[in-house]
Amino acid sequence: MNIENNVELEMQEKVKSFANLMMMYGCAIREVKTKLEVLDDEFSVRYKRNPIATIKSRIKKPASIYRKLKKYGLEPTEENILTGLHDVAGVRVICSFIDDIYMVAALLANQDDITVLKVKDYIKEPKENGYRSYHMIVEVPVFFSRGKTPMKVEIQIRTIAMDFWASLEHQLRYKKNIENVEGHEEISAKLAECADTIAQTDRQMQEIKRMIGEFNDLS
Repeated sequence: MNIENNVELEMQEKVKSFANLMMMYGCAIREVKTKLEVLDDEFSVRYKRNPIATIKSRIKKPASIYRKLKKYGLEPTEENILTGLHDVAGVRVICSFIDDIYMVAALLANQDDITVLKVKDYIKEPKENGYRSYHMIVEVPVFFSRGKTPMKVEIQIRTIAMDFWASLEHQLRYKKNIENVEGHEEISAKLAECADTIAQTDRQMQEIKRMIGEFNDLS
């Protein structure tokens, strides 16, 4: 039995309602995805364009949840998962243009059943490695047979270009373990340079969108 399976068994033993808890996070993801799909459908009909290219989602694996709890010095309990972790449920929204990111974020934040708990704007202030994305931690009510439960979901909103870079950077840095490769500092510098190039392309596409004008006609 591998380490991942051992951790999953330990989580299931210590968190008796683990399967139920993961179901609840899955339902929270569906709530957020539905809200996003409704917004995208409205724009498709009313404004003849789709600000959202794709929507992806995931629930952290038991091993990842376990490691995150240990990192924060928390025991694996249902209460600690619900209150101590904000990113067990994740939704990634891929937009066409930079201004679509902020528009989608604002439209979500303005919904009266969504509470925004935290925002990190890595577009205006990129990470040192070049990573860009807009992160929101939100709380959304989910209605179960025993009543309403507020659930936390992390939402990442980024452009197609930002997602392209982040996906490849993750593969190279973590799956290929470039930190152990000779000359990894140069590789990191080149990745950051690529991120800057992609960001410049995003800004140019945004300018072209502005110049065309018809995209901004919401009448």
